[in-house]
Amino acid sequence: MERYSQPQMSSDYLEQIADYNIRRALPKPGKCALLVIDMQQYFLPIASPIIGNVLSIIEACRAKGIRVIFTRHGHKDVKKDGGMLGKWWGDLIVYESKDWELIKGLSRQDTDVVLDKNRYSAFFGTALDESLRSRNIQEIIIIGVMTNCCCETTARDAFVHDYRVFFVSDASATVNEDLHVGSLKNLAYAFAHVVSTEDLCRQIESFGK
Repeated sequence: MERYSQPQMSSDYLEQIADYNIRRALPKPGKCALLVIDMQQYFLPIASPIIGNVLSIIEACRAKGIRVIFTRHGHKDVKKDGGMLGKWWGDLIVYESKDWELIKGLSRQDTDVVLDKNRYSAFFGTALDESLRSRNIQEIIIIGVMTNCCCETTARDAFVHDYRVFFVSDASATVNEDLHVGSLKNLAYAFAHVVSTEDLCRQIESFGK
C-alpha cells in the first residue's frame, strides 16, 4: 500500500453530505459494538488527525460496556494471502512488523478484542460475524482508517450482513478530503448513518440515564 502525508481535516463533513445523510437513528444500549479499523503504525500519517476523536469514542464506549474491537491488517505471506491486494498495491503490511502494530497510545485493554485480517473487509475470512451474533450485537460503530478502503468496505459488508451501521465522519480518515467526502456521501446514501464524534459520544453517554 502506498504511504501518504498527513491529510487535512475539515469540520463541516456533515454539512457537505447533508443532502444524502437524511436517515435518522441512534445506537441502542447493549446492541452495538465499536470497530476501530486499522489504527496501525503503517497508517500513522493518515490517522494522526483523528486520534483524539478515536480515543474519545473508545473511552465513551468502554464506560458504557460497549465491546471494542480493533482490526489489524497484515500479511504473513503475500504470495499466499495477498490476493488482488498484492497485485494492486505491491507493498503490503507485513504481519508482526513494526508497521503492523497498533498505534501507541490507543491504550488497548484486556477486555478489548484484536481481530487480524488480510482484506479490506473485517468480515472477510474472519469470525467477526459469528462473534457479534453470539452476543446479540445488531449495530456497529465504525471508526479508523482508511475511510474509502477498509472502513467503507467493512461498513458495506456490515450492512449486507444486516447490521445497522454508524459511521463517524470525523473519526475516520484517508489520503485526501475528496476521497473522504466521496465515501461519506456513498455511505450516507445507501449503507450507514453518518454521525460526528460529538453527537455519538453524547448519545453513548446518555445510555442508562
